[in-house]
Formats: sequence, structure tokens, C-alpha cells
Amino acid sequence: MGIGRVSGTTLKRALAVLVSMLLVFAMLLGRILIIQTVDYDRYLKKVIYQMNTQSTLQAERGIIYDANGDVLATNVTTYRVFISPSSIKAKQKSAEGGVRYAEDISKGLSDILGIDYDTVYKQTTYTAYLDRTVQKNLSDEKADEVRAFINENGYHDMVFLEATSKRYYPNGSLGSAVIGFTNSDGKGIYGLEAFYNEDLSGTNGYYLTARDSFGNRMPQEYDTYIPAENGSNITTTIDSYIQRALEEQLIATVNESGAQNRACGIVVNVKTGAILAMATVPGFDLNDPWILNDYYSGFLLSDGYAQGSDEYKKAYQNYLFDMWRNKAVSDSYIPGSTFKILTSSMALSENKVSLSGDTVCCGGSLRLFGYTIHCHKVKGHGVLSFAQGLVQSCNVWFMTLGERLGISKFYEYFKSFGYLEKTGIDLPGEGNSVVKTKNAMTALDLAIYAFGQNFNITPIQHIMAIAAAANGGYLLEPYLVEKVTDRDGNVTYTHQAQVKRRVISEEVCKTLAEILEDGVSGDGGAKNAYVAGYKIAAKTGTSEKKGTEIRVEDVKAYVCSCVAFAPADDPEIAVLMMVDEPSNGVLYGSVIAAPYVGAFLETVLPYIGVQRDEALVNDVAVPNFEDMKLNDAKKAASELGYKVNVKGNGEYVTSQIPRAETVIDKNNKIITFYTGTSREDKGIAVPELIGKSVYVANRLLADAGLNVSIVGTDNYLSGGGATVMEQSIPAGTLVSEGTAITIRIRYSDPD
Repeated sequence: MGIGRVSGTTLKRALAVLVSMLLVFAMLLGRILIIQTVDYDRYLKKVIYQMNTQSTLQAERGIIYDANGDVLATNVTTYRVFISPSSIKAKQKSAEGGVRYAEDISKGLSDILGIDYDTVYKQTTYTAYLDRTVQKNLSDEKADEVRAFINENGYHDMVFLEATSKRYYPNGSLGSAVIGFTNSDGKGIYGLEAFYNEDLSGTNGYYLTARDSFGNRMPQEYDTYIPAENGSNITTTIDSYIQRALEEQLIATVNESGAQNRACGIVVNVKTGAILAMATVPGFDLNDPWILNDYYSGFLLSDGYAQGSDEYKKAYQNYLFDMWRNKAVSDSYIPGSTFKILTSSMALSENKVSLSGDTVCCGGSLRLFGYTIHCHKVKGHGVLSFAQGLVQSCNVWFMTLGERLGISKFYEYFKSFGYLEKTGIDLPGEGNSVVKTKNAMTALDLAIYAFGQNFNITPIQHIMAIAAAANGGYLLEPYLVEKVTDRDGNVTYTHQAQVKRRVISEEVCKTLAEILEDGVSGDGGAKNAYVAGYKIAAKTGTSEKKGTEIRVEDVKAYVCSCVAFAPADDPEIAVLMMVDEPSNGVLYGSVIAAPYVGAFLETVLPYIGVQRDEALVNDVAVPNFEDMKLNDAKKAASELGYKVNVKGNGEYVTSQIPRAETVIDKNNKIITFYTGTSREDKGIAVPELIGKSVYVANRLLADAGLNVSIVGTDNYLSGGGATVMEQSIPAGTLVSEGTAITIRIRYSDPD
């Protein structure tokens, strides 16, 4: 049979197959063309990625310094241990004698690092990877153990150590809410670390190593090295000495007052706006910020949740966020009577009050628009001048001032002092005020606002307004970073003081300072802020919180605060302390906050170079009379106003009580001279002084032949009279005649 004709059907099928093949070929050709042209870069990167191992070269984070060049945040070297699952797999294929690299490596690293075997072994199963982290932040000691493990077993191409950098804070919790911290990736997430993260971080480099299909390194000419660019250093305005002094006093008042919602404080240079110290206490350990401090651990324990439960984990996380929050910047509060400084400045600026002849009679309350609004002194102050109204913190006086000013003018100044805007401080999470709008404000609102109640402002807003009232009327922008420098020491940024506007005149500021200083050194509500030898202008405040979830049953929630600036006649610094929800003792700002402001200023003013005015001091240092002839010593001491007692029959003074340089009250000076071979007699029992008035304590010591040094306030008998809170030598202790007993006194008068 010969070859027959091909049927038409067969031709059609063959043609269809040919066309299909041509189409597929054309598609493949087109795809190759696209890969070679349009998508060339993308596929080249994929090929390079498969042929190369990229190792990140971590940039070193910049250092944070305080104003004196002391380190607040730096870096320490730690190590990352990682494995190459791909290399382990390749090595296993050529292994002999039953060696099982994955299991052996997992067991060894588990024992050294103290982590679960299964956790390590799981990383070895990701065989498509050349780099799987086993653990970060290894110490030098642990890194040495891992290094020895690698060397002993020849695991150099399967187990690796990489030097990394970990953030370290030399001062622990000091300035924790301000400095902030970084996360595990080295990124700043709170405080200055977050705000200046871009400057501090720098830019990571990398090391690109070419490898063959088996993961082996190819010749060095195929390697690429891009160096890391280290982060810049920042120098802050924080002074560590002032920061410590502030935190010490805040911690003291939190412990004494039983504050249920922490306390905060700010210290500012009133001439520049530089923040010298800022604290929220209790703080937290910057080197271990994920652990609750004792304060919040106590709250968590009292919640009663089972450890590990969902409720426990949620509460723990919420307490962490609360612990990290910078109360001085993020939270708002009712300022209370401390705001009367600003209302006074408004009235003085608008000539709505006169310093002479302008009086108001306070009967304890004022009836306004159907409401009776009380003064803190419910029995009334009686007739007061304006200056007396301010230092006695009379609400009736300030309701009167509010009415004289009117809503429009009050609101204009309120806005001008910066209470309706964020301050612009270089910290994340700044809060804002909670205030009625001008159109929504009523005459009743104005009356209450005028004495500092029923509106919320942030501590940073308030201290900057107080600074304006101290520095001649200039509202400044607060700041925390003075300069930024690169790693070569070149300054890339320097802060310039920013004046937002002038709010009041220098004359008004001086008038306010004089009145407020008279209140501290005289009979004002802030007299517990008195510091011997210094002129302090201060005002206290007590406000009742609204809608708070107080943790102490059947106790109203208060905020107690004090603001001050010094020296009053030429202000350098201003300080604010605010204690949130105190629960122990007398709940007034004059008692809870003012004494600690005074103690802070007593420590800091000499440090910043403010000289003590000896004319303002009631104490005197005892001279040295030892080795003098007795008659000469008696004459010299008598001429200085001392009552002299002599023990022994010798010709020379061999010792004296009080010792030379001991500080005693200059109005009641007793000294005992010991002569010859006589010994100091210790036969006088120190009387119990705590809880007694200064008058009684002074009399008891004088009657016993003992000296006194009074610390805490001046004008001891004003108001309700000061009482003794502490005595330097416990009651009943036997001492020598003339021994000096230091007593710390405090008023319990309300704001």
C-alpha cells in the first residue's frame, strides 16, 4: 500500500500544534527579553542575594551627656550568637561516623546559654538560611564560653559570634522619664532617646560576602564593605547634681505623704528656658525598663490577679506604660492656688488693683450666681490688702480680681501665658490643657478659674508661665538639648533661646516677687519653703481632683503643689513640685510640697553660685576658743553674746561645747569651756521636742543648758505656729552642757 494523502484534519491539527509552539516560544522569548531589560535590576538583586551573605555592621548609637559632660547614656559591647542552618545541612551531608551536627550544636549552646534545647534545635531546621539568631546581648563571659565551644569542636563555619552594642545607663534610674530608653533593636522609644533617635542612631553599614551554591565563601575580591556611620552625640541641659537633688526631695515627699499617683518636678533656668532637671518619681531602672518598680509592683500585687493570667498580663502592661510616662510633660492637673501668681500679674498689668488702700473683706465665702463658693479658710480672713490676699491665698480676693478683669481680658492673658498651646519642648508625648473655650466660659467659671480651680494644665506649661513671671515677663520655649555633635566633635546644632512673646512688664514681675518673698519669710502660706540666707518667692496650691479613681477608700483625692523662684530679687531658677493624691498627714501643698521645695533650694542655690546673705540668717557658727587663756576666752565669748560656763580649774581652754564651727541660733547662745585635765561631762538628757511648738522646744533646750539650731522656716510664731518635725539627737540621749540640737520645723497652716 503506498503513502496516501494527508487528510485535512491532520493538517489542521499539525498547524494548530505548530502555532501553539510558536506562541509559547514567542512568550518565552518575550519573557527573557523582559528579564534582560525591564526587570534586569530586580532579578540581578535576587541572584546576588542567593550568591551573597550580607552581614550588618551596626552603627554605634550616640552618647547622651548632661550639661557638665557627664555620661547619661552610652553603649557597652555585647555579643550575638547565631548559626548557619544551611552550612550545618551541607556539613551533615559529608559527615562520617554518625556525627549529628544539629543535635550536638543545639545541646552545647543550650547548656552554655541556659535556654531550652528545642528552642535552639528549631533554628537548625531553617536550612534555607545562612543566619539564624540563637541569643542576643551575651556578656563577655558567655561569649568566651561560646568561643571555646566553637574552637574545641571545629564549628567555625556553623556557629558564629558577632560583637554588638547595647545601650547602658550609668546612673540607673536617674532622669529615667526624661532620658528614656531603646528597644531590643536599639531604637529609642521613650524620652530623649525617642525624640532624638534619628540623630543618635546613625546609619548601619554592611559586609557583603560572596558564596557558592554550597554556602562556601568565594575569593575575597567578590566581597563588599560599606562602613557604618555612627550616631551623633547630644549634650543636654540636665545637670546631674540638680537632678539628684530634685529626685531626692520628690522621693522623700512621696514616702511621707503616701502619694497614690506619683509626684513630679521641674527645674528651669528662667533666663533661657533650659530644663536643668525634670523628674517623675518613683522612676524605673533604665537598664531594665521592662521590670515594674516596687511602687507599681505593689499595685499589681494588690489587684489580686493570678500570675500568668490574661488579666495579670494586661495589668502588668498597663502599669509599665504608666511607669514610663513622663508626668511632668504628658499629664495635666488642676494647679490650685499656685495659679494666683498669674491672676495677680493680670490684675496688676491692667491696673485692676492697687497696692495701697485696696482691700477686700473675706467672710469665708462669696455668693455668686446662685452658688456659694468658699475660701479655704472657712471662717474668713477678714479685711485684707491685695498683698495679704495673695500670700494668705484668699479665694474671695481672687474671685474679686476675676470679676474686675472680665472674661475677655482674663482669657487673653491665659492664652498669652501659653496655657492654650503645647510648649514645644523637645520630648515626645507632650500633653495639653483642658480648658473651656472663651465663648463657653461663664462669669461663674471665671470666678473659679481666677483662684486656679476647675481647669487642667500641664506642669511644663505652668512652670514656663511661672518663669515668665520671674524673668521680666518673657514666655520662653523650654528645651533639653543644648547641642548636637558628630563623632569628629563638630557641632551640627546649637540651641538658641526662643522668646515666644512678652506677657507682662518687668515692674509687675518685681512687685510679684516682693510680695511672694514676704509671704515666705513672713506669714504667708509658703513659709515652709523658707531657706535661711536666701530670698525665695513661692506659692503653694491644693486642688481637689474630679472623677479620679482614688485607690484609698473614703479619702478625697488632692493634688498638692508648690512653685518657687530664686533669688527673688534676681531670679535664676524656678522649680515646681507636684504630689498627686497624697494620702497621709495634712493634705495641703504648704505641708506636702513647700518644705521639700525649700530643702531642694537649700541644696541647689549654693551649688549654682548664689551667695547666702548672712544678714538674713538667724544662725551663727561658733568660734574656736580652744588653747586660749580662760580669761581671754571668757571675755571674747561674752562680747559675742555667749552665756559662758566653765568646767575645771585650769588656766587654758582645752575643749569646748559646742565645737568650733557648730551652727546655733544666734539669739540663744550657750558655751561651756573645759580647762586643765577635766573631761567633758555628759549628764544632760535631751528633751523630747518632736510635735512641740518652736517656742516650747526653744525654752526646753535653754532651760537644759543646750543650744538650738532651727531649720525649715523663719518667723517661728506666725500663723498657727510651727512645730518640730525632727530633732538631730534623740530624746533621752545624755549630752554635755552647751551641745547644739538641730530641730527641723514645719507649719501646718493651709494654703
